[in-house]
Amino acid sequence: MLGLMQDWPLTVDRILEHAATWHGARQVATRMAEGPIIRITYAELHERARRLTNALSALGIKPGDRVATLAWNTARHMAAWYAIMGMGAVCHTLNPRLYVDQLCWIINHAEDRIIFVDRAFLPALTAVRDQLPSLEHVVVMADRAHMADVAWPGALCFEDLIAEHGPDAPWGGFDENTAAGLCYTSGTSGAPKGVLYSHRSNVLHTLMTLQRDAMGLSARDVVLPIVPMYHANAWGLAFSAPAAGAKLVMPGAQMDGASIHELIETEQVTFAAAVPTVWQGLLDHLRARRARLSSLERVMIGGAAAPEALVRAFRDEQGVEVLHAWGMTELSPVGTIAQRTPELVELSPEAQSREMLKQGRVPFGVEMRLTDEADKPLPHDGRTFGRLKVRGPCVAREYFRGGGGALDADGYFDTGDVATIDLLGFMQITDRAKDVIKSGGEWISSIELENLAAGHPKTEVAAVIGVPHPKWDERPLLVVKLRAGETATAAEMLAHLDGKVARWWTPDEVQFVDEMPLGATGKIDKKKLRELYSRPHV
Repeated sequence: MLGLMQDWPLTVDRILEHAATWHGARQVATRMAEGPIIRITYAELHERARRLTNALSALGIKPGDRVATLAWNTARHMAAWYAIMGMGAVCHTLNPRLYVDQLCWIINHAEDRIIFVDRAFLPALTAVRDQLPSLEHVVVMADRAHMADVAWPGALCFEDLIAEHGPDAPWGGFDENTAAGLCYTSGTSGAPKGVLYSHRSNVLHTLMTLQRDAMGLSARDVVLPIVPMYHANAWGLAFSAPAAGAKLVMPGAQMDGASIHELIETEQVTFAAAVPTVWQGLLDHLRARRARLSSLERVMIGGAAAPEALVRAFRDEQGVEVLHAWGMTELSPVGTIAQRTPELVELSPEAQSREMLKQGRVPFGVEMRLTDEADKPLPHDGRTFGRLKVRGPCVAREYFRGGGGALDADGYFDTGDVATIDLLGFMQITDRAKDVIKSGGEWISSIELENLAAGHPKTEVAAVIGVPHPKWDERPLLVVKLRAGETATAAEMLAHLDGKVARWWTPDEVQFVDEMPLGATGKIDKKKLRELYSRPHV
C-alpha cells in the first residue's frame, strides 16, 4: 500500500520560489569587483534568474545541457545558478584557481556550451579559446559600462541578457532526480572526476544542513559564505540561506582580513563559513587593530582541520562559537559538524574543547562507518583507526562520464580518509589515506602534528609529510611558514611538541618556507611538498 500524499518533486527552483514569496524583502548584498556594495532582494533575485532562464532558452540551451560558471560569490552568480538549474540544465561550477590546462580539460570533459565568467577570469579562457570545441557563448558577468575592454569577440553582456528577456519562464516540472549541478574534484591524483548532483540530492542536503545540530540557519541570520560557490557548492549555503530566508552577504573577490571584517560589521553578519587560512587572516587583522566583532555569533571551519589555537582564539578573544565541519565534493558536501550533545555538556570545559576540535557527528541523512583494509567494520571506541566510509541520499554513487564507480559492496563510498569515531559519535580525521605516515609499522597522524605546530605563536601555517627512511619506512617532516617578521629554529619548533605527542611521533627535521604551496581549493598542496622534500632521510 502506498501513501496518499501529494507528488511534490524536490527541485531547487522551489527554494528560490519560497525565498521570493515568503522572504521577498530580505537582501542579498554583494561586494562588486568595482568596489561598492550592491543590494537586491530575494524577490528581485528570483525575477532576474527567471529572465536569465529565458535568455538561455533563446541561446538554445535545453534540459541536460551543461552551462558553466567561472565566478566569485555574487548575486549575479546566484542568479545564474538558479536560472540554469530552474530550467533543467546542469550548472557546472569551474574553479578559477585551477591551472589553465586543467580548466580546459574539465570544460571539454563536461562539454559546456555556455560559460558565465567574471571579467577577471577572461584571460584564462582566452588562453585556451581555440581548444574548447563545445563552447558556443561566453557571458561576461558585468553591465554594459564594463564591457568596453572585454577582448572576447561576440561576448554577451550579463545585464543586457536580463534586460532583453521577460520574467515569465517555466521552471521545474521535471523529475526530481534530474541532474542539477556538476562539480569536479581537485584531481590531486589522476584526472579530476565529475560529481553530478541531482535536484533531489541538493534539496535533501539543504534540509539536512538546516537541522539545528547542523548549520541551524534561520530568517534571523545574516550569512556570509566566504567559501566559494565553486568549492563544493559553497557548502550548500547558496541553497540553505534562501531556504531559511536568511540575508546573504556575498564577498566577491576580496577575501582578505580587512575586507571580511568590514563586511561582517557593515552587514552585521551572524554566521560565516570559510577555510582555516581565511579565518587566520581575519584574526591577524583583528589583533593588529585590537578590534572586536560586534555581530558574529558562529563561524564554520572546513576544508582542512581547524587548528586548536584558531578555535580558542575565536572563542576567547571574540566570543564566537566555532563549528568544525568535514565533508567532500562527493557528499554534496557536508558529512559531519561538531555540535554539542547533552552528554558533552556534562563534561569539563577542557573535555568539551577536545571533542569540539574533532570533525563532529553526522546529521540525519548521513550513514558512516570505519573499516579495516579487509573491509571489516571497526569499533567506535575513539582509538581504532580505519578507512572512513559513508552513504546516504546526498552521496555520489559513481562519477560523471566514465569516472568509475564509487561504492563498495554495501553501498558505502570510501572517502579516502583515515579516522576514528568515539563513544559520543564524534568523528576525527587522522589523515588522508595517502597522507598517513607509516613509520616502523605504526601510523603517525600528520593532522595532529600540524595542529600542534600551528599552535606555536610564531607559526602562520604548518604542514607535515612523510619522507622515505631506510630503517623506518617513513618519518615525519615538519614544514613551517612563520608569521611576518618572526624567526625561529628547528629546535624551537620541535620543543613546542615535547610532551604533547609520543616521542617517536616527533619529526626528525623542520623546513622553513617563505610560501606554503596551496592547491586549487586553498588546501596545502602536500603533493608539491612531497616533490620538494622526497629525498630519503639518512
